Amino acid sequence: MISQDVVEWGKPLQQAVRETPTPHGTEVLVKVKYCGVCHSDVHIRDGYFDLGGGRKFQMSDRGMKPPVTMGHEPFGVVLSGGPEAGPLPVGEDRLVYPWIGCGECARCQEGIDNWCPTPRFIGIQRAGGYADHVLVPHSRYLIDTKGIDPSYAPVLACSGLTTYSAARKLMPCKPKDWIVVMGAGGLGLMAIAMLKAMGHENIAVCEIDESKWQTARDMGAMEAIDPSKQDALAKLQALQGGVWGVIDFVGAQTTATLGIASLRKGGRYVIVGLFGGEIPVSLVTIAQRAITIQGTYVGSLQELHEVVALAKSGKLKPIPIATCSMDQISEVLDRLKAGSVIGRVVCKISN
Repeated sequence: MISQDVVEWGKPLQQAVRETPTPHGTEVLVKVKYCGVCHSDVHIRDGYFDLGGGRKFQMSDRGMKPPVTMGHEPFGVVLSGGPEAGPLPVGEDRLVYPWIGCGECARCQEGIDNWCPTPRFIGIQRAGGYADHVLVPHSRYLIDTKGIDPSYAPVLACSGLTTYSAARKLMPCKPKDWIVVMGAGGLGLMAIAMLKAMGHENIAVCEIDESKWQTARDMGAMEAIDPSKQDALAKLQALQGGVWGVIDFVGAQTTATLGIASLRKGGRYVIVGLFGGEIPVSLVTIAQRAITIQGTYVGSLQELHEVVALAKSGKLKPIPIATCSMDQISEVLDRLKAGSVIGRVVCKISN
């Protein structure tokens, strides 16, 4: 088995060759065809998340230590299963749900693996899809995406799922209520497409890089605003009827401050991005304005099934996708860190 691994935090990935794993118990072996290259892998490769105030959450605090095979958006063909795996769609393509929990806690029993306090996420705690094979703990985490472009399907497991779950946290709202998307990277563009697929009409995007504005408009954004400009808040507050919801896919001090300040009374701010930092928030004004501040992290297995159904229906407009080879993953991560990627990049692992 060939993989691209984090061998040292903060350094480029290195190729590793090891024996292809054998599935045991309920495990399923998948030959990876494609795997999305996600911005969160930048933080994992660097070995930490910025918590603000000079504090860092080290990946080693999660019990992680190199070598680590990242890649939490694998898509491929089912090869075999362990003796307890049961009937399998051997020879068929499947998308892998990566946000897997311990399987025993209350959250996992409720079907919310992504909220498990001791997660076993593929590409983080478990070996991921930056490899030509990946082990999946159970066949229930395999999703049929027949009819969806195989190079596009992987991004549904993270970008699609994350944006769908975040958008649901703004509901119910009226189609013409203004929703602001912070950031027009891969997640931001997917969020615009997702909101349109869910029947929403008035979407504004806040993006500092004006070269991304047209793509955001092509996906369905009605307004584009530079959040670094002094008049950004005034422009958001001037939107007819006010801003009902903000989904922040950056998660920086500047975007959070602007997003929360822009809300009308009763509005909702949902944070997704992991850029890092901290903000001072007036507790009195949260109550007086009756606003909601909520975090969200990826989504559940059921939500991914709903995302795939949306994609199959044709309602979800595909975002721009570029492909790369395995030996280009480190370069793509550098480009993601620099903010120079429009849409998403998916690595082609094998045929």
